Amino acid sequence: MTNISERLAELQEESAVMIVLYDQDDRVQYTNAAFRSTFALEPDETPTWAELMRRNTKAGRGTIIRTTDFEAWLMSAQSRRGKLPFRAFEMDVVDGRWFWMTETVQRDGWMLCMASDITHMKTSQRDLRQDRDFALRASQTDELTCISNRRFMMAALENMIARQETSALSGCICIVDLDFFKRINDNFGHQVGDQVLIDFARRVQPVIRRRDSFGRIGGEEFMLVFPDTTLEQGERIIDRVLELVRIAHPLPALPGFSYTCSAGLAELKVGDTVQQLYARADEALYIAKQSGRDRLKIAA
Repeated sequence: MTNISERLAELQEESAVMIVLYDQDDRVQYTNAAFRSTFALEPDETPTWAELMRRNTKAGRGTIIRTTDFEAWLMSAQSRRGKLPFRAFEMDVVDGRWFWMTETVQRDGWMLCMASDITHMKTSQRDLRQDRDFALRASQTDELTCISNRRFMMAALENMIARQETSALSGCICIVDLDFFKRINDNFGHQVGDQVLIDFARRVQPVIRRRDSFGRIGGEEFMLVFPDTTLEQGERIIDRVLELVRIAHPLPALPGFSYTCSAGLAELKVGDTVQQLYARADEALYIAKQSGRDRLKIAA
């Protein structure tokens, strides 16, 4: 007699619902036939989500992505992807079908995505929900850098603190400030300043894990939220960020131009409020800047 796990595997493979499992590095670990057919994926392939989106967009397959700047869209999508335990949204694909997609995320970052065909629904209803999704995305995204904005980041911080009440696992946050940014604007103009902000966002996004949140919270100031992360783990990530920024030469017209950043890291403590945790990270950032900049300081 076929056991339950074998029966489940058969049903998943035969289901018209698209099913895909991603690991904590956002790499494909399982797909069923419906997903592989839609996204032109072989059974033994394990691309990352970003690689899958990039190659399908170039080939004119899979998800319809309405943008003139794919990399900016990718940044925006990654800033929201996998940050909540559960998320649902609509997705249309190039063959004309429309899907209701759900993301279910475990604490360690593994994510199950399932998509059901809702093409039969009235076009007017789909358009209304799509407009709602676009409006929500805009309200959570920084217009210049395409990463998360202050509203989204403060919600991520609140969510991390709320989760501490049901788990012994901790987390930490980091506030990062670009050094001498006013001098960059004054000497080279605000357009160059904008290019530097965009460059910084695009350098940091690939370094962080999918469950981490990264956003611009104002001017030249950014924040990273690291749930279920020790201070040591957070420190390693920020050290990598500082290293990448130091070697950056983001302006082709000014090959000698470079910039640095300073960072303050604080660990979540039992009983912390959003304001208390943020204040400790901000104080550590202040010390980093007073100590010479281009460095990380950790809050006591």
